[in-house]
Amino acid sequence: MKLTDYLGDKPFWKVTVRLAVPVALQNVLTSSFQLVDTLMVSRLGDVTLSAVGMAAQWGWMAGLLSFGLCSGMSVFISQYWGIQNLKGIRRVMGLGLLTAIFISMAFFGVAYCAPEWVLGLFNSDPAVVDAGCRYLRIVCFSYPAVALTYLLSNVLRGTERVKLPLYVSIVTTIANAFADYGLIFGAFGLPRLGVEGAALATCISSWLGPVLILIFSAFEKNLLMGPVRELFAFRLRDVGEFYARALPVTLNEGLWALGMLTLNRIYANIGYEYYAGMTIFKTFSELAFAFYVGLGNACVIMVGKSIGKGKIRRGVEDARRFSVLVPLMGLIVGLTMVAARKPLVALFATGDNLSATTIATAYAVTIFCSLEYFFRNISYVQVVGVFRSGGDTLTGMFLDLGSLWLVSIPLTLIAARVLHLPFLGVVMTAYLGEDIPKSIFCMRHFLSMRWLKPVTEEGREGLRLYREEQK
Repeated sequence: MKLTDYLGDKPFWKVTVRLAVPVALQNVLTSSFQLVDTLMVSRLGDVTLSAVGMAAQWGWMAGLLSFGLCSGMSVFISQYWGIQNLKGIRRVMGLGLLTAIFISMAFFGVAYCAPEWVLGLFNSDPAVVDAGCRYLRIVCFSYPAVALTYLLSNVLRGTERVKLPLYVSIVTTIANAFADYGLIFGAFGLPRLGVEGAALATCISSWLGPVLILIFSAFEKNLLMGPVRELFAFRLRDVGEFYARALPVTLNEGLWALGMLTLNRIYANIGYEYYAGMTIFKTFSELAFAFYVGLGNACVIMVGKSIGKGKIRRGVEDARRFSVLVPLMGLIVGLTMVAARKPLVALFATGDNLSATTIATAYAVTIFCSLEYFFRNISYVQVVGVFRSGGDTLTGMFLDLGSLWLVSIPLTLIAARVLHLPFLGVVMTAYLGEDIPKSIFCMRHFLSMRWLKPVTEEGREGLRLYREEQK
């Protein structure tokens, strides 16, 4: 084995950079939505910061379901793109569109009609619940827009048009920053609305996303602008095949998000000051995560495209390279975050707006979780990048959910409510309990090659020939 077998050759890096960098930048900008909100809301104090962090978890769960749906769609899009089956891509887009609307409207309905119930999942402090409800009842109007943006961007990225979603994200991020500042603090002649202003700014900038994508797509005449009838020209067989692949991913992300909500509830009930510190870390860690999302997206496109064409050997080689690169990137970014923890936390702590407990918690969580990224990314690139691009959406679901619900959550409950460990000890238990066993089983499944499950005839024939070569 040569070094290029693990770190990639020149053609590999040329395509990876072209696909990964725009997606990474777009996700940095998307994550900036929450960063800008958190930075400005932190000026309103611990209670409001904690409340917004808790309320945002509901939208995060809705967004993660949309991400899961898009990941399921990517199984088809990347492999269909390999054989230029444009009508097949549009059918997948139509099915995804109907599903995304249903998911986002369900979350919108609960958030709008029962915000007290949503906040009650995390905390019972009346001041926290009140601030969170005022935020949630407005921000929930952004859920359909976020789902549409995910879906449209996913189709464009899967067909290697990665720049348009990036340009749109630049516009919406700038709009969000201006609207946040104006509506929270009453600048630019706008009313001073406080926490409600943060929610309203998110809604305005979120809806700009799908609107701008469709307007620019009309000028470009890209794949999104195909005949509308092709979106819904699917047969019962197409529906069955789509949901057989997409539902495990969507359920995977949904039940994983529910597990994260359960863990966040455990964190929040230890104390809102601790949770505020965790919110600070999560806000800037989402920016770091954008780099991994970019590489994961490049993995899905490159590996899926090769497998769809029947070039199985090339797909496996690229999958091996991403399996090394993404955890290595996690280690580098994690060490950088540890080194920069003081200026990062200082962005949120101005004057006496945050307590000493909140700031100390943010420092401690940043050190541990940043270093732990290496282990988290071993399983991340396998489940999200390799297995799904190969067509295996079921195994990743079992490994993801098994490690979370059968190991991490029970151990975290014991750590918090039986052993009464300090906050950092509870967080360490949650992270290591999920990531260590999952990483081990993911690597075993990758080496077995049982994740190779093409959805195209060319891919299935290529897999048959590849297996004969390996005998």
